[in-house]
Amino acid sequence: INISVFPPSNACIGRYILNMQITSCGHTYQRCLGDFYVIFNPWCADDPVYMDNQAHREEYVLNEHGILYEGVHKHITSRPWHFGQFEDGILDICLKILDMGASYHQGSDRDHCWRNDPVHVSMVVNHMISSHTTNSIMKIPENNDYLKGTKPFSWNGSVPILQQWYSGRCRPVRYGYCGSLASVMCTVMRCLGIPSRVVTNFCFPCSIENPLGINEIFDCTGKNLCGKDKLWRYHCWNESWMARRDLNQCCGDWQCLDPTPLETGRGSACSGPTWVRSIREGELDLDYDGHHMFARVNSNYVGWLSQNNAKKTKFFCDTWPCGKQLITKSVGSEQFEDITGAYKYALGSAKNKEAYYRAYRRIHPGYCNASNCHIDRELASLKNPFLSDSGINMRLKMANCPMYGEDVQLHWLLENLRSENKNLKFNLCAQIITYSGCPMDQFWKDSVNVTLGPREVKKIPLCISYSQYGSYLCDHNIMKVVAVSDPECGEVLMVSRDIVINRPPVIVKLLSQPKLKVPCTAEISFCNPLQEDMKNCVMTLEGCGLFKEPMTIDLGTLASNQQARTIVEFTPYRLGSHRLLANLGCHKF
Repeated sequence: INISVFPPSNACIGRYILNMQITSCGHTYQRCLGDFYVIFNPWCADDPVYMDNQAHREEYVLNEHGILYEGVHKHITSRPWHFGQFEDGILDICLKILDMGASYHQGSDRDHCWRNDPVHVSMVVNHMISSHTTNSIMKIPENNDYLKGTKPFSWNGSVPILQQWYSGRCRPVRYGYCGSLASVMCTVMRCLGIPSRVVTNFCFPCSIENPLGINEIFDCTGKNLCGKDKLWRYHCWNESWMARRDLNQCCGDWQCLDPTPLETGRGSACSGPTWVRSIREGELDLDYDGHHMFARVNSNYVGWLSQNNAKKTKFFCDTWPCGKQLITKSVGSEQFEDITGAYKYALGSAKNKEAYYRAYRRIHPGYCNASNCHIDRELASLKNPFLSDSGINMRLKMANCPMYGEDVQLHWLLENLRSENKNLKFNLCAQIITYSGCPMDQFWKDSVNVTLGPREVKKIPLCISYSQYGSYLCDHNIMKVVAVSDPECGEVLMVSRDIVINRPPVIVKLLSQPKLKVPCTAEISFCNPLQEDMKNCVMTLEGCGLFKEPMTIDLGTLASNQQARTIVEFTPYRLGSHRLLANLGCHKF
């Protein structure tokens, strides 16, 4: 007997058991025929996650390989990531996540009724990634201290994280960061049949007091002081595709889900799902956490100079808007796609202003009946004056693209916009900044007197040697260089530049074409570019369909300019698109 089962489009997702009852001669027998899984189906037009573009389904549901974008908006870096949603056991782990997060819905999961709604499923998954009190999948290190766990940036894929959580009795894996949290969520959502992708937002504000304002404070040397607000250099979250029945949507669209718990003034919490289009339109009453998501791409930056920890002064600077650029991996390509326009209209356009006014009135109830001009005056009073208002233009321009071991070369460009001489004294400094905006060690300081004739343009070379920054960089490969004028000279001018130090590449070369269940070899090579030994070098290899668990190779100590070559052998155990990832860790990074 051949039996076909046709689950309706509103069936609850999960594992089902198929039983057969046989009645013969007055006796009834029960026989278990087996079990099967029901998940969301983006190929089915009646399913709320239906996606009508085949290329998009292949990218956002079937693709096990992704790319995480990091760095700063002027220097975007990327690294590959294995989602691994089709690896053995991952579906069972994803369903376990739903079981553990069931208490998120009124403390009861007896009828599983919410499991046919991708909105509620996504809320449970979002909550379980890092916000659950005891059984969240991953923890973020407090105060950048991860000595009792794995370095957050050392993960190559989602599978080892999910497996470690499952085998560890559903205790949080230590440690992750926003990129790994968003990627694990993407794996879970794709595994459950919901099209998903990871998005990176550059210049991401995290403010507790003012939702639409972010404050950074500097001292007279240019050092970034640690305040309540943080300007993250980048932040990753997840987008999932679904039709929102709760918003009367008849067609699917992208919904924003941020699994990273962020401080909101009422404790830390994850955000979403939020309809991306509602963020762009400023319709904040329409959706979950709309005001938080709007602020994360539209906040205003304000810079302050602190003098003797008492008086604070706004300096002249050319600021950029928060949410400077939002990108994700392109469909069928290794390049990124700029999706900033999906979150907000072009800066300064009529539609952008209308959306901002609409959102401002909802976030600040006191301005509910205020005119647009009133809001404009309020915003203008908060912003920093432009450098050009002081008669000086400045910018810091990179002269090279530094890698670990190389000096940082910059050109400091100054232009006098007035017809009289300008005599200024500047303090310069450089310090390490984490990706989440936490200022670390200030390792370089200098002082320069600058004289500019009428309408004169001057270029001053700056050099920060590796010997000056190398011992401070550690896992944080971002530094901030600041030039600020001495307050005693009058108006305070400031220019800054975030600089990414590139990590040396690990080269992977396949020596034979991978074939199912046939041994294959690859050569992994790496050169130590530093003028010193690299200690405790460990290579981690991972690949969907290639390794059932990550392979670790201890390389020991690599001398300066030493080339390390390793031959590894593996046997592909399932069909698919294979990619071998190699990640090098040492005492330096």
